[in-house]
Amino acid sequence: MNPPKHIVSAAAIVVNDNNELLLIKGPRRGWEMPGGQVEIGESLSQAAIRETKEESGIDIEIVKFCGIFQNIGISICNTLFLARPIGGELIQTSESLDSGFFPIEEALEMVTWKNFRERIEYCLRDEAQPFCIEFSDEKNI
Repeated sequence: MNPPKHIVSAAAIVVNDNNELLLIKGPRRGWEMPGGQVEIGESLSQAAIRETKEESGIDIEIVKFCGIFQNIGISICNTLFLARPIGGELIQTSESLDSGFFPIEEALEMVTWKNFRERIEYCLRDEAQPFCIEFSDEKNI
């Protein structure tokens, strides 16, 4: 019997003091929150911090764990954190063609990939947390 194989990822919903949301523009999915796979030996929160720095140039502090979106169809578990910026400067990379802080309502309109907007909305609503959203989408993430 083969052991199950799952992908664990971590993403940060970063809100600054001006109530603006940090987004990166990926080459495949368009505007989204920074995040990615957790590396071996890395905690979930450290992965969210690292991925945010790599993709946006922004240093963050985790405010709290918000919840999980689990794609049962392709065995991906995405953990989501609320965070605030504490330094760094916005950058562009091969993973993020652009990055910036946008007013929350404008930012939500910019996020159009699958249920990514819903993920952000859950993190911005205290009364929705903690959450565990299970869904099945066997198409590419």
